[in-house]
Amino acid sequence: MILGVVLLIALFAVPFMPPVQKYISIPNEIVTVNNQSPIDVPTLGDSVEVSASNNVKAVNATKFYAENTGESELTYSVAGVPIKKVDVSVLEDIKVIPGGQSIGVQLHTLGVLVVGHHIVNGENGSLSPGEDAKIEVGDVILEINGNEIKEMKDVKPLVEEAGNNGEDLTLKVKRGEETFETKLKPVYDPKEKEYRIGLYIRDSAAGIGTMTFYEPESKKYGALGHVISDMDTKKPIEIHNGTIVRSSVTSIEKGNNGTPGEKQAKFSMKDNKIGSITKNSPFGIFGKLDNGITNGNYDKPMSIALSHEVKEGPAKILTVIDGEKVEEFDVEVVSSIPQKSPATKGMVIQITDPKLLEATGGIVQGMSGSPIIQDDKIIGAVTHVFVNDPTSGYGVHIEWMLQDAGVDIYQEKDDIAS
Repeated sequence: MILGVVLLIALFAVPFMPPVQKYISIPNEIVTVNNQSPIDVPTLGDSVEVSASNNVKAVNATKFYAENTGESELTYSVAGVPIKKVDVSVLEDIKVIPGGQSIGVQLHTLGVLVVGHHIVNGENGSLSPGEDAKIEVGDVILEINGNEIKEMKDVKPLVEEAGNNGEDLTLKVKRGEETFETKLKPVYDPKEKEYRIGLYIRDSAAGIGTMTFYEPESKKYGALGHVISDMDTKKPIEIHNGTIVRSSVTSIEKGNNGTPGEKQAKFSMKDNKIGSITKNSPFGIFGKLDNGITNGNYDKPMSIALSHEVKEGPAKILTVIDGEKVEEFDVEVVSSIPQKSPATKGMVIQITDPKLLEATGGIVQGMSGSPIIQDDKIIGAVTHVFVNDPTSGYGVHIEWMLQDAGVDIYQEKDDIAS
């Protein structure tokens, strides 16, 4: 049985070759042929014959070029016997503008987030109404008595009204993928002279990170490279909306073995707004910029590399260590995993730049989202630091961030009903 494998290949234009031809490179994929042991086709060397359909022409067993975008099929043969077929999608050369800027982030939750319980010392003893109502830390309160809850100030009037009337509150609560209703009876606190529900709640979160990229036409952007979780519940924040602003790094606490370092920065959510946040996913935060932004180093659109194109070896990151100045620093891609579906931690990188090591000790909090550049292509973003080795950490491949940003790197077309 011949196994068909779907590959998505990024292209670049080759000058001085009329017509303009786009080169593609097939990764060394291991496939099973006739249910026997895996065969690494490119290692078969000169004995492999390759033929292609449509607009793709083979140079050798691992290098091809295409004159146009579109679908094609490659057939690998040995002694005239086909051993592998590969469906190839020839893609446009997608370009985005790299970031590196320090940004302030504020997220507003969907409903209000429960971050803790507390005891109310009522007239009839001490109790926690929230716990009695089976509400857990990490739950999100969406509605109270049919009223949509968007922020913390929406809660108090409803609690006071129910308390004064001696009535229960009906809460609509979201827990993970489940939504349910529960009853909660407010308790009067004589000391505070108000009714309490025994819950600590929060409607927003703020912090700093780094811009990764933006698409110049749509102004869609991606930043951070990882999900923002609540500091108390440790769970991803489900957002209603959010804002990003310009941020200025004021100092850096260096990382040591066992203790991650951290950027200290200042920003104002009232001033210097640069965009909105519409999504908080495992691959970062996403939304649209109000206007284009610059980093002073790479302000022109740059090609991206898909995961199978990333290689071990030298690379650079763009990040800020002082004020708002974006600088370029040397890193090493220690390993990279070609990924056919979205997954975090696709790369391991190590900081090698003496200046950055002196300033930060390696990867620090607030550096998440710093774009990684290799061979003049954006390959991903810094995401996590190794606690026991702050010079090293993980990176995420750029294609998954672009996908969550809504940048169509695969040129997928919506089906049109006739």
